[in-house]
Amino acid sequence: MNKRRFLAFVSATMASFLLAIVFQLRVPSPIVTAQPNATLLVSTAASLKDAMEEIRENYQQRTPGISINYNFGASGALMQQIQQGATSDIFISAAKKQVDTLEQSGIIVVDTRSILAKNRLVLIVPKLTVGVTSFYNLTTDNIKKIAVGEPRSVPAGEYAEQVLQKLGIYHKLKPKFVYGNNVRQVLAAVEAGNADAGLVYQTDAAISNKIKIVVAADEKYHSPIVYPMAVLKQSKNITAARQFIKYLSSEEAKAIFDKYGFITTGI
Repeated sequence: MNKRRFLAFVSATMASFLLAIVFQLRVPSPIVTAQPNATLLVSTAASLKDAMEEIRENYQQRTPGISINYNFGASGALMQQIQQGATSDIFISAAKKQVDTLEQSGIIVVDTRSILAKNRLVLIVPKLTVGVTSFYNLTTDNIKKIAVGEPRSVPAGEYAEQVLQKLGIYHKLKPKFVYGNNVRQVLAAVEAGNADAGLVYQTDAAISNKIKIVVAADEKYHSPIVYPMAVLKQSKNITAARQFIKYLSSEEAKAIFDKYGFITTGI
């Protein structure tokens, strides 16, 4: 009997000792911390300015830890800035070509690339202008200056050239061209009366009460006007950038783009 009690005492003591060792050696559970606050810089085509400003306000309200800053400009100029090492987290272009170039250089996170929206190219004139009803009227002596985007860096300028070449009037009109460094400069030139006509996106024309749309270009006369977007590999906030890209494709964001005249269906 005494022997049994002794063995039981020894067993209990050993168990307690071993249990104490286990507790002392146990590795603590990792502490899960929230994602730190982040500031994203989005290099984006100037024609997206109004929609993107509203989107920023909405997104920062729903995601307080994320701040969104924009670098608006011509898509070609923005692409060159990125190629030369300028810091940015996301690139949104007004044409495929610029994003294609960055992808070929290994600069974008390929699985984040998608199409944000589409647009249309329109011919505009100052609001009180009469006698201009088609692109062919641009060849008359009454039209002395035509504002277009610089085609090497402004996609709207490249689309404009494509349309005018297809219509067979490009070479006759070229001496009349005054160039803008982005599509908003083209709009401003027509608004101020510094150009008798201009070619801009329909979304730019929609924000102005100083001009009127003459006609929209036939889409078969130019490359598709699309806005590709992608996260850049240089980003130090790739997770936050991915989340913002995802939001830009959400129904809430699409409703904002639609409100400003962009096309978000069928892309």
